Amino acid sequence: MTTAAGTGEGTGAEMGAGTGPGAGAGRRSAGAVIRELTLSSRPLSWVNTAYPFGAAYLMSTREVDLTFVVGVLFFLVPYNLLMYGINDVFDYESDLKNPRKGGVEGALLDRRLHRTTLLASTLLPVPFVAYLVAVGDPLSWLVLAFSLFAVVAYSAPRLRFKERPVLDSMTSSTHFVSPALYGLVLAGNGIGAGAWWVLAGFFLWGMASQAFGAVQDVVADRAAGIGSVATVLGARPTVWFAFAAYAVGGLLMLAVPWPGPLAALLVLPYLAIVWQFRGITDETAETANRGWRQFLGANYVVGFLVTMLLIWAVLR
Repeated sequence: MTTAAGTGEGTGAEMGAGTGPGAGAGRRSAGAVIRELTLSSRPLSWVNTAYPFGAAYLMSTREVDLTFVVGVLFFLVPYNLLMYGINDVFDYESDLKNPRKGGVEGALLDRRLHRTTLLASTLLPVPFVAYLVAVGDPLSWLVLAFSLFAVVAYSAPRLRFKERPVLDSMTSSTHFVSPALYGLVLAGNGIGAGAWWVLAGFFLWGMASQAFGAVQDVVADRAAGIGSVATVLGARPTVWFAFAAYAVGGLLMLAVPWPGPLAALLVLPYLAIVWQFRGITDETAETANRGWRQFLGANYVVGFLVTMLLIWAVLR
């Protein structure tokens, strides 16, 4: 699975014993199972969903309360285990053919852990969702339900939005934008015009990131019969689509009250990364993996700068 941020996608760096299809003979300890589930939840991507919720809720309420803590914890681990755990189970056969899987860019989950993973990914979110529903209102319930539907629909059988070109990019982006929207709605203080511009720019950033991440898998996805925006458009058009979406997303930040327009500058690293592959072909699509690794690193630098910008906005 390729997602917007860790495309959508980054995971833990190591692959433990039993990560591959034929490993892990014998009975597993609880610690080993937890480690596998943790790797499946993509630890490097936890911040990409928890941060949008936390920042949106905190900017709206200006306080750290129990709801903030529960929400951040939910979008940190359970939400990601649900998203990526389902993906790793139902993408197992195609992941076997993808050389990127089994390391920092995707877990290769032991088949014997599939049932455990589905149970854990389904049950772990329950107490968090129950609390959030209890403290929310009907509008927040609707946003949360939509967010969870997008998470499941991306990889679940029959729905498989990840195999529906363009819808794959939109759904992947929703995974990261909906926590921010939910944070604003849950806070209950209304959503101003500036926030809508930010959400729109963030959504385009997410679509661009998912699309660019899919480029490196064009050959593997076609071999496995998996459709994506990249397999349909081709590697080069998809790169240009990503470049345009990043650019427009950055321009939208100019409509946000000061110091929001400074966020437009934060799109420049992504434009520079994608620009390197403007002449890519389907045959050389796998070389985009170099850019994807640069993207993962850029996320942390840009995330830090966004944090500094938010602090400045709060203290003004």
